[in-house]
Amino acid sequence: MGTVEETYEGEIVRKTTRRTSFKIHEDDTDNDPEELESDETESCTSDEETDDETSSKTTTSTMSTPAKLYGKDVSEYDEIDVESLLSQLSAEEISILAKEVDPDDSLLPPDQRCSYECDKTPTGPLNRKQLIQHINKQALETPDQPEMKPYVPGTVRGKKWIPPENAKQKEQDDQIAIDLGDEFEEALNAASQDEIIDLAAILGFHSMMNQDQYHASLLDKGQGTLGWGGITKASQPKVYPPEEPNGTDVEESIKRVQDDDSKLIELNWNNINNVSDEKLEQLFKALPDNTHLEVLSLANTGLTDKTAFKLAEALEKSATLRVINLETNKISPVGIVRLVKSLLVQRVLEEFRASNQRSSVLGNKTEMEITKLVEANPTLLRLGIHLEYNDARHRIATHLQRNIDRIRKNLELKLKFKYFTNNYYHQSYTSSSPPVRPSRKVKSQPPTPQLMPVQ
Repeated sequence: MGTVEETYEGEIVRKTTRRTSFKIHEDDTDNDPEELESDETESCTSDEETDDETSSKTTTSTMSTPAKLYGKDVSEYDEIDVESLLSQLSAEEISILAKEVDPDDSLLPPDQRCSYECDKTPTGPLNRKQLIQHINKQALETPDQPEMKPYVPGTVRGKKWIPPENAKQKEQDDQIAIDLGDEFEEALNAASQDEIIDLAAILGFHSMMNQDQYHASLLDKGQGTLGWGGITKASQPKVYPPEEPNGTDVEESIKRVQDDDSKLIELNWNNINNVSDEKLEQLFKALPDNTHLEVLSLANTGLTDKTAFKLAEALEKSATLRVINLETNKISPVGIVRLVKSLLVQRVLEEFRASNQRSSVLGNKTEMEITKLVEANPTLLRLGIHLEYNDARHRIATHLQRNIDRIRKNLELKLKFKYFTNNYYHQSYTSSSPPVRPSRKVKSQPPTPQLMPVQ
């Protein structure tokens, strides 16, 4: 309960407010000062009673308003036929709606995604020669701006800076005193420049010498006449001829892949920038039917996600490819994941390289997907992808090392089994002759039951 006192022309007006069940009652009483004390005591008791009544009778309720769109309920839009609305639009309105609603196609280059909005008609014919003549004529006819003070040769204006006569040299604040002992100090003082250079090379102080001095100290060659205080002479670098461009004939190589040429084991298209998407699709279409191609190099050929997905479909069907190189291209992280996933179908690829792509950072989600796919591949031995997170790098390196160890172990068992079978059948056919002495390169082992050929 709240009490408010207001004074009007010497009269005291007392207002008492009581709230019970959210109903407000106001009593206006005009009392004398003597009656106020009794009213205050009654108000205190009534206040306690009203608090108890309010706490017992107060209830709360929540109301939810339905969502509205442009002044209408959302449910009313469900009955509207969208096709009929679109049929009423013109071609310009449909193009404007498509620009606002449809997302950008990541498979298209940026210059094709953007719509050119500056189609203006020229104000007049352009004559480049006359325009240049007009600019030169205007520049010659325009007078120079007058100077505030005319130039007088030999006149020095302003203050001339004069350096101080005795410039104090700043000494280093932190000076480390090293006590090497009398024996080492005498040895260093008596050492020649060649010996100091050799000592610097042994200790790894490469900044104290150039490359020629460093290599000469490693090869125990004499140093030049140039000392520590002389002028350093730069060594003339060796001139190598520029690398010749890749002369692989694209049309001929595609035809050889389609014809399944037995001599075509390695195909190198590195640094061929004018390869169209149609040529790449023809090559990828011929890969599943080829049974001799083992190495495919497509570095710096402009591969995009569109052609990378075609290559992934070809890898799922090719059973002979062992090495593939796709470095320095324009493949997105989604395309890299698709290519790594395609290696799980045939499981014959041993080396896959796809670093230096359009996106330098793949992201944690993409790297974890690649890690799971690599861990499920038992034949992959080398992976050339830049990974940012240590967890993905460590797990992939551990799995690849496990694959290499397993293949090495299987190869050793095959060599042992081959040697044992050859020795066993040779002794069985020539039982009268003494046993053949094994070669020194192969360690002789007694025949064991585990290595017997199973019939």
